[in-house]
Amino acid sequence: MPCVTYDAAPLLADLMPWSVAPLRPGRAWPTAPDPGSLKARWDALLRAEGPDREALFEPSRTRTLTSAVGQLPGQSTGTERLARAEGPCAEPVRVLAAPFDEQWLIPDHRLIDTARPELWRVADAYQVFTVETADAADPLLVTSLLPTLRTGRVRPLYRRPGGEEPNLAPGLTAHLADRLGGAPTSPADILAWILAATGPDLTVPLTDDPGLWTAGVELGHRMLWLMRRDGERPKLPGGRRPYVRAPLPARPLTLHFDRDGETLDLDEGRISPVPPQAWDYEVAGVRVLETWFTARTTAPEPGTLAAIRPPAWTPAWTSELLELITVLTLLAELRPRRAELKVTSTVTATDLREAGILPAPEACRRPASVLDHHEEGPEGQFALI
Repeated sequence: MPCVTYDAAPLLADLMPWSVAPLRPGRAWPTAPDPGSLKARWDALLRAEGPDREALFEPSRTRTLTSAVGQLPGQSTGTERLARAEGPCAEPVRVLAAPFDEQWLIPDHRLIDTARPELWRVADAYQVFTVETADAADPLLVTSLLPTLRTGRVRPLYRRPGGEEPNLAPGLTAHLADRLGGAPTSPADILAWILAATGPDLTVPLTDDPGLWTAGVELGHRMLWLMRRDGERPKLPGGRRPYVRAPLPARPLTLHFDRDGETLDLDEGRISPVPPQAWDYEVAGVRVLETWFTARTTAPEPGTLAAIRPPAWTPAWTSELLELITVLTLLAELRPRRAELKVTSTVTATDLREAGILPAPEACRRPASVLDHHEEGPEGQFALI
C-alpha cells in the first residue's frame, strides 16, 4: 500500500468528474475467451425457434427476445427483435472481462442488460478507462479496452473520441503546470500520477515538488504500459522468462503452484519459472491467475450457449498466460516504489477550491454530446444524439 499523505487530498471523483457505473451484461454467454465460440453461439441461438430460442437466450427483466433497442455506438448489428433476428454474428470485440483478463464480447445491444452506450461512444484508440477496484493495494486498474468487469465506477480519460476534452476538472492541468514550474502535466501524465498515488479511499495527494512529481509520473506511466499492454510486449530478463516446460494437456482441469520450484502446473503440463509474486497477485482478495484459469476451464451447464466452447486448450491461451505471468510479476515489482512515494509538499483540495478549480461544473459530471451523425435505433429507426 502506498505510504502517502492523504490529509486534505482531493478525491478522484473531483479530479476526474465524469464517471459511469459498470456495464451489466446480464448473461454470460455473449462473452468468451475466444471469438470463434461467440460466433458459434450466435448461430446456435438463431437456429433455435420459439421456446427453445428463448431458453437459450436466458431472458431477464431488462432483455427478452422482444426487447426493442438500438445499435451500440460504433457497431453494426441488427436492430430487429431477437425473436425474428437473422444474419451473421456481429464481429466480436476485445473487452476487459475481469482484472487482467482480456476476453471477447458480441457487441450487440440486444444481448446486454445495461451496456452504457456513453462509454461505447468514446471508446477508441486514444481512450484509457480507469476502473475502481475496491482493492487497498491497487485501488485502480486502467485499460484501453471497454471494461465489462463487475467493479466500481469507470472514469474515461477523455470525454470525446479522438483524445478530445480530457475528463479532468477544468483548469487542473494549467494549475499543476504553474505549481510545478513546467514539469510534464499532459492529461496522460496526470493520469499516470493518479494511478501511482491514489489511496485506498480514492483520494489523490498532489504535489508541487517537480522532482517528486516526475518520479511519480514515470512510475505511473510504467504501470499504465503494463496494464494496457499496448505496443511492445513486456518481457522479463532472459533467465526469468516463463516458458512451457512440459506440454499443456488438451483440457487441463487443475492449477497448482509449486512455490519452491517456481512452477505452475496445469495437470501434467508445466510452466516455469513463475515468480511467487505473480501467483500471489490479487485484486479485491481474488488471485488473478486462478480466476483467469477458471474462466477457461470450468465446464458450463450442458445445453446452454456457454457450453459451446473450444474442444481443447488453445495456443492463444498459452501465449496469453505467459504474458499475464510477466505482467503480474513486473507490476508486483513496482509496489515497493509506490510505497516510497511519500507526498509531503501538497496541492490540497482547499488550494484547488481557492483557485476556482473545485468543485468542477456540474456539466463535467455528465456525458459530453459527442455525435454529429445518426445512430440506428430499434427496428431501423434513427436518432440524432
